[in-house]
Amino acid sequence: MMKPYPSRHTDAHNATSRDAAFWADWFWRDLLGGWMAQVQDGDFGVFDALDAKGKPDLTAPKSLLAQARTLFTLSHAALLSGDPALKAAAEKQAAFLQRFRKAPGLYRCNAKRDGSPTGQAADEAARSYDQTFVILGLVTWNRLSPSDEVPQLIEDCWQALTTQLTDPATGLLLNDDIGGNLTPAQNPHMHLYEACLQAIRMTGDPHWLERAADLRSIALRHFMDHDSGSIAEFLTPDLLPLPGADGQRREVGHQCEWAWLLLQEAELAAQPDIGAPAAQLLAFADRFGFAKTGPLTGAAFDAVSAAGEVMENSFLLWPQTEAIKTLAIRHIAGEPEAAARAQALMCLMFESWFAGRPVFVNRLDATGDSLWSEALTRLMYHIILAMTEGARAGLWPGPTTRA
Repeated sequence: MMKPYPSRHTDAHNATSRDAAFWADWFWRDLLGGWMAQVQDGDFGVFDALDAKGKPDLTAPKSLLAQARTLFTLSHAALLSGDPALKAAAEKQAAFLQRFRKAPGLYRCNAKRDGSPTGQAADEAARSYDQTFVILGLVTWNRLSPSDEVPQLIEDCWQALTTQLTDPATGLLLNDDIGGNLTPAQNPHMHLYEACLQAIRMTGDPHWLERAADLRSIALRHFMDHDSGSIAEFLTPDLLPLPGADGQRREVGHQCEWAWLLLQEAELAAQPDIGAPAAQLLAFADRFGFAKTGPLTGAAFDAVSAAGEVMENSFLLWPQTEAIKTLAIRHIAGEPEAAARAQALMCLMFESWFAGRPVFVNRLDATGDSLWSEALTRLMYHIILAMTEGARAGLWPGPTTRA
């Protein structure tokens, strides 16, 4: 049974590195293991969510997105900590993931609890967004537990994405292999970019850096709005901005996430100019993307407009983690105040979305009350990266290495 979350509350405006150390210690010592015990389903991967009481729905189907992200989460944590329990959990997760494979390189988006097909046509769709996390999870797992078979699975998935799931006329990723949604989206491109950067770290193979550069180039060409310095979410099928408010909507978390990835590629390629668009994205996010008053001061809004108006005065958990990751890498680059901002936001995240609750929640309103009291398993991918990026930057402790 998961231990109750702490009731500790601190003033987020005066959060110190000592406060951040408290939460980091709790995360690695108590939360991660307790969460694993709650979400794991024996040999059948993980449940997609826990309810407000920390219980899974035993009748719910399972998504490829949750399974693939969890494979990354467990493998990433095991690589850093050397924890055999995490490695064993990742091994089970890697095996279960293959139950979603419907053809070489293509994975169905949803399955029954045991991983068998649901029989629903929509659940057979291979979605490019989900497939990017198959690569992310497998390249990390293969570094943790090298095998002769996994590299071929990775390459099969890459080939499927870049052929069956790519529009030959535009070079943009299709949303799925059934033509269910023809609106181009930035998100699959961003996460395939992320998977390529992880692959170069895990394998050292330079062709992944070339693949990352190609993805970055095509995504920024189509989705970067240079007038506002922000990334658009979607385009019309003829590659124009969506009409009305939909075309003006900007997710703050994605501005941060793109900036983090651009700065990562610049570091990996030893080419600082690659990170130049990150400055625009961060300037946009810093100016418009964070609450300036109220209990959630310093938290990232869900969405603002290209002109900087708040469109969604609510606060999902995942944008906070993306802001923390970006602030961590900005601290490494020597930016003043980035460390204090990262530590304050990390403390605010745990105090507001976690503390005093049976399980973390997904979305808060402007007063800090829960709007979505469900712990989505796929969110641990965001949380653990925020924690390990902060640790890499020296902002708080990371996992203890175990022999």
